[in-house]
Amino acid sequence: MRSFKHIKAAALIVLCSAVLTTSNICAERAAAAPAAASSGQTAVVQDTAIEVKPLSVVSSPKAYLNKTIKMNAKFDKFSTLGLDYKPAFKSSEDYISFLIKRDDTSYDIPLSEMKLFLKREDAEKFIDLKTNDEISITGVMFSDALGDAWVDVKNLTVIKKAPEENKNQSGESN
Repeated sequence: MRSFKHIKAAALIVLCSAVLTTSNICAERAAAAPAAASSGQTAVVQDTAIEVKPLSVVSSPKAYLNKTIKMNAKFDKFSTLGLDYKPAFKSSEDYISFLIKRDDTSYDIPLSEMKLFLKREDAEKFIDLKTNDEISITGVMFSDALGDAWVDVKNLTVIKKAPEENKNQSGESN
């Protein structure tokens, strides 16, 4: 009976050490996972933007959700469209939105199905943007609320300025 107690105690010790070893291995793996996620390799993958056409994004926004996209477009105007909308919240205190033009028509129609948000301090650098300036936009599509594409713009570059409109003496455009 006494040897049975010793065997039970030895088995309990072996079992406890196995549990501790296993939990240490799991803890080491769990600690290593965030380090791998923050390594340069992952950052490169996240920084790689998918080249897209604006109409492709608005036609299937779910396909681009949480992805970094890059597109070229013609600037239309700064706006407040989509600001402070709770399901895809971007504060009007911190952001300004802007519209680009549809490229599937010869008419001047903004692509209102795409909500583009730029931090106000960044927008101040582009105060001189005019309608029809060609721009390059890189950003993360963070929501598809209302079935629309909601993009947090990380980089905005002017590719080509639109030609200045000539005005006659009465102030009308030619």
